[in-house]
Amino acid sequence: MKTVSIGVTSDVHGYIMPTNYRNNQETQMGLAKTASILKEIRRKYDTILIDNGDFIQGSPFTYYFAKKQPDQPSPMINIANQLNYDLAVIGNHEFNYGLHYLQEAVEVSDFPWLSANIIDKKTKQPFLGKPYIIKKIAGIRFAILGLTTHYIPNWEDPNHIEDLTFEDACQSAKKWVAKIRETEAPDVMIVSYHGGLERDPKTGEPTEDFTGENQGYQICQEVEGIDILITGHQHRFLTEQINGVTVVQPGNNGQAIAEITLTIDQRIQSITSTLHYVDEQTEIDRQVENSIVEDERAVQAFLDQTITTVKGDMEICDPMKVRLNGHPFINYINQLQMNIAEVDISCTALFHDQSPGFPKQVTMRDIVSNYIYPNTLKVLKITGHDIKEALEKSASYFQLENKEIVINPSYLEPKPQPYNYDMWQGIYYEVKVSNPIGERVITLEYQGQPLELSQEFQVVMNNYRASGGGDYHMFKNKEVVKDIPIDMTELIADDLLKRNELIPKSNSHFRIIE
Repeated sequence: MKTVSIGVTSDVHGYIMPTNYRNNQETQMGLAKTASILKEIRRKYDTILIDNGDFIQGSPFTYYFAKKQPDQPSPMINIANQLNYDLAVIGNHEFNYGLHYLQEAVEVSDFPWLSANIIDKKTKQPFLGKPYIIKKIAGIRFAILGLTTHYIPNWEDPNHIEDLTFEDACQSAKKWVAKIRETEAPDVMIVSYHGGLERDPKTGEPTEDFTGENQGYQICQEVEGIDILITGHQHRFLTEQINGVTVVQPGNNGQAIAEITLTIDQRIQSITSTLHYVDEQTEIDRQVENSIVEDERAVQAFLDQTITTVKGDMEICDPMKVRLNGHPFINYINQLQMNIAEVDISCTALFHDQSPGFPKQVTMRDIVSNYIYPNTLKVLKITGHDIKEALEKSASYFQLENKEIVINPSYLEPKPQPYNYDMWQGIYYEVKVSNPIGERVITLEYQGQPLELSQEFQVVMNNYRASGGGDYHMFKNKEVVKDIPIDMTELIADDLLKRNELIPKSNSHFRIIE
């Protein structure tokens, strides 16, 4: 009888040290801590280490090196090489800094990057040439197939993926698992999928509108021959069994590492899965820490540069109040978007509940703490009907509970989606939450008059929303009047650097009522 472990990270998003870059307080996360847990796993058993995607983007650390040191390979890869990863799967955010940056990261990796369903249009072969690998450990043959959510074209800058095609992940799994079983005859078949579960793993009930973004449940039901399915993308913490397949998802930002332990005697005898969470007792791996001391110092100096001074109050204390009443910070972002795009209607979101707004002295740290995604801007030509439909979609973020406006649970599970509630400027609207979903917008005005639903308007929004991201289907395939391919954090920084002071504007552009 032989025992082997598989260690899994996913959605690390550029977090190595357990540092909250917003306030520099220690947080229980990061590869420097998960590395200590990994050492303990490796002491017990022969171990395969897999990263399931979204590795090189997502933190101020990765932003600094991608934007300020673009000719230097991502320091994330240095750490991954040091930790002896056996493979990584391409996540959707791997493309955010452009294809060249991703390819540079792959070239300096001591391990392969996999994705069977991302196809090079020119060669008609899987991107980077690696759909799967065979890993032999302790005399056992493991086949590991990489897959990526094929919904990427709905979010990503087209320039970053122009020579790529994204095949349906479930259909690709059917093709490749059958082929691998037939030609390689592995002892264990693993699918590592950068995508999540679209249904409750226990009941099978849908947990989201089925768009194809997440197909983990479908893969377990429809693809024969899988022993283990590794999932990600949703930032959930899961150890489940679906249709006889062991399923794991180890959260995000290095908050946990999944361990899948197999006992094998000619064939699989047992599979157990565990999530090992980082906590206060988890030690920092000093070898990892020492490897990035200079990198971390450069990032911290960059983040602490003062850019401008706020004359007034732009700090955020209560994110729910922001979404109900508006806020000077949101007004600033919308106004900036309109100024840059030279249009008079804009929408944006408060992306996360830890968004601090702007303090008196604004630094680069404050910008990246608020604007956490590498979004660019697009101007779409849309109708008044589209605007009203988008407002109704945003209005579904709320519901009434004991005569109090609260967040609709569908925006909290399976993962929080604060970034899918938009606030608009350049129009005035009122939302009545007690009305049925789809009938909540009771007032909609443009330039002081009722907005004409058949009229066309030019509206600026981030590229994620412009692609229909967040189930804003009304925006999909609309005419792009203007594409502004500059990261919003850079646009904000450039704007603030021109100002000696920033004066908040607190006027309200909408009203949410019971």
